[in-house]
Amino acid sequence: MILILSVHGGYAWLSNRPQDAGTDVPAGKLMSLSFAPFREGFNPLLAKFPLPEHVDEDLRLLADKTETIRTYSSLGGMQPTPELARKYGLQMIQGCWIDAIYLDNQREMEALIKSANANPDVVKRVIVGNEVLLRGEMDVDRLIGYIRAVKQAVKQPVSYADVWSMYMKHPQLINEVDFITIHILPYWEDEPISVENATQHLEKIVKQVEDEARGIAPGKPILIGESGWPSAGRQRGLAVPSVVNEAKFIRGMIQVAQRHNFDYNIVEAFNQPWKSELEGVVGANWGLFSASRKPVFPLTGPVLETPNWTWRLAAATLLSLAVVGVFFNKLQALPWRGMLLVLATIQTFSACLVTLADFLWYTSYSDWQRLYTLLIVVANAAMAGLLLGRVQQILAGRPGSLELAKALRTGYLLFVGLALYKTYGLAVNGRYLSFPIEQFSVPVSGLVALIVSRWLGPGKSNGGLLAFDQLIGWESGLKHSRVVAYLLCFAIAGMVVGESLAFMVGRDFIQAHPGIAEGLPVALSYTLNNRQLATWLVYLAVLSLPFWFGKPQNADR
Repeated sequence: MILILSVHGGYAWLSNRPQDAGTDVPAGKLMSLSFAPFREGFNPLLAKFPLPEHVDEDLRLLADKTETIRTYSSLGGMQPTPELARKYGLQMIQGCWIDAIYLDNQREMEALIKSANANPDVVKRVIVGNEVLLRGEMDVDRLIGYIRAVKQAVKQPVSYADVWSMYMKHPQLINEVDFITIHILPYWEDEPISVENATQHLEKIVKQVEDEARGIAPGKPILIGESGWPSAGRQRGLAVPSVVNEAKFIRGMIQVAQRHNFDYNIVEAFNQPWKSELEGVVGANWGLFSASRKPVFPLTGPVLETPNWTWRLAAATLLSLAVVGVFFNKLQALPWRGMLLVLATIQTFSACLVTLADFLWYTSYSDWQRLYTLLIVVANAAMAGLLLGRVQQILAGRPGSLELAKALRTGYLLFVGLALYKTYGLAVNGRYLSFPIEQFSVPVSGLVALIVSRWLGPGKSNGGLLAFDQLIGWESGLKHSRVVAYLLCFAIAGMVVGESLAFMVGRDFIQAHPGIAEGLPVALSYTLNNRQLATWLVYLAVLSLPFWFGKPQNADR
């Protein structure tokens, strides 16, 4: 046990060393941060808007972090923001939210105009709309009408904010705005950019927009209205969400901005739980602060990817020791190789369960998501118990138990069904869906433990060594078991096709790589270099492995 704990502890320590995240941010305040004070339980989609005291608390926290805040709406709980920004010495780039609903747009613009005219000392610039063209909710001519209406009513410079390619697609906007507001989000590009190349991409895009504007309105100012990196969520190509990568990008972006005198706004101040309903885990994790208002990473010094790794290690160790205590007598009866395998399996299961519970709870933002977290943790714990029982049976040379075999069969079929469902979602519409690796680590590692125990256990090996019914210890009665293997392998192929196709239908991707012959190799390279996706494909392959060796039809005996 000491050996197993030492190996796990050493691995945890080595894999969680503080990492270099680039040059420290210079002393002083950041230029601007996107600000939306939606805490857990508050959601604009449900008309549950932030309270004035939330806005006050958040601005007090941000007062010594940034000079300016950018807001996206002038209603929905944001009305006290200018007055409170003045209280804490903050300036504002105030926005109004516009979409396809005319009356809501009118109310938002009226509120923006009223606020800008009443607070000229605080509201220094205004932005009419955010990515409404990207969402396809409005045509450019109607948008220009809104921009002109606000320009006539306020004295502050007026702009419209969207991804940089929308200004290239609709260059007439450049003439209409007083400053060009572009979003440069390397993670979300149709061709995702790795964090190592993200700041160079930022420089390239600003220059490209400057060149476009030079021929239309020379010298017009450019604001990088949004740029940032997610700290958690699904990988896209070489763009990997992580705490360290967010720190690297933010620090690098600030260095580039200072070197070139770029005007910038970082997205965003706080993680926003409500965004998970639209954009999954990745959408809710762009903040410099967590939803509980704790710093996600420091702006100076090394950065830890998992700051609570010692807690995870301690929890997994305590859980392992408790399980070992329960099975102490049975473990002593095993030969040393079998004992080592069981102890390693217990520690692996314990680490998987702790990681699953911690990660899923952190990325659960509603009662339903937390209920799912509890259910999947309980399901994994139950599978871990069943698998440990079966591994001990094999190593001790005892015959299989019908009840245990039926429970394992049911458990694996349920997990296979869930894996197929998850993979279907990822392949068909997986842009915002995370790869559920943590949710299947126990069943996958359990299969590996069963296979190894069959090799180590007493008795002769035979051709059915890897067969599902042999692993669980009884003729399973699983008809057409190879159908399960075929479905899982089809899911693997579908995942690769779906992920590649998602890149190939992007407007900017098509423009850069016209034709299937040119675009397919590029899309495949993004897909096959996705480590999260590759890990998920390995999981599906391992789950399918024992079903290849099953008999076409078996009967319970």
